[in-house]
Amino acid sequence: MEGDLWRFGRTPITTPGPFSDYAGNDRLQVLIAGRGLVLQTPDGEIDVRTPFKPVRFAGETMIVSRLEAGPVEVVNLIGRREAVALELEVLAEGEAFSWEGVAYPLSPDHALRIDSGRRTIVALMCGRVVVAGIRRL
Repeated sequence: MEGDLWRFGRTPITTPGPFSDYAGNDRLQVLIAGRGLVLQTPDGEIDVRTPFKPVRFAGETMIVSRLEAGPVEVVNLIGRREAVALELEVLAEGEAFSWEGVAYPLSPDHALRIDSGRRTIVALMCGRVVVAGIRRL
């Protein structure tokens, strides 16, 4: 992540194995396809078996993934701990949302970025959406 303050992306996990070391970063992850993802750490498990339930962990945590029911897909949000505060939520009922009274329909697997210095309200009409909040410290 040289030079990046944060990253937001979608990742398939097709085989079990070690996670990359992101020391100095916070990580949030949510399962969006498949079932049975478990992250093994020296201190125990991080349970990511439930789809659309975000988990948070430190980037320096040594992790080896375990797939209990085949390949999965996740959304990751990673950010430098000293520079940004991160939030990751899954909102039900929507693939379209409204911002300042304007509707932005989203097709499955598409994204929309909103840069705003003020509070933004997301109103969903149908489906489900993963929302990442990134605030500079």
